[in-house]
Amino acid sequence: MWIVKRALPVVVALAVVSVVTAVLWFVRVSAVEPQHLVFFYLFPIVLVATLYGSGTAALCAIAAALSAAFFLYDPLYSFYVDNPLDMGELGCFVALAVIGGKCAADLLRPVPHVPQRVPRQSRMSED
Repeated sequence: MWIVKRALPVVVALAVVSVVTAVLWFVRVSAVEPQHLVFFYLFPIVLVATLYGSGTAALCAIAAALSAAFFLYDPLYSFYVDNPLDMGELGCFVALAVIGGKCAADLLRPVPHVPQRVPRQSRMSED
């Protein structure tokens, strides 16, 4: 049972990436040269980060970058990316997605209890 519990976040992350990739691929094929489609993966990655943590979000970001390279950038259906600017865009996307996922995961982390400090009385007030 613990295997299913640990595998669930990974399965959800890969399913989210697959659905977003299918939608973006359809937009890429039907539209005339849409630009910067890879950044549409950011919202689902932040959603996965808030639900399952930053590790799963990092995995989701890497899977999204690989999916984008394969399905969205020329030449299609190859991990090779022709344009160096597109390669830089993928690198910036991965960095932004990992940082955004970490920030989103930390927003919902419970804050540890910090005991309140009792103010010390000054010696002047004792006289």
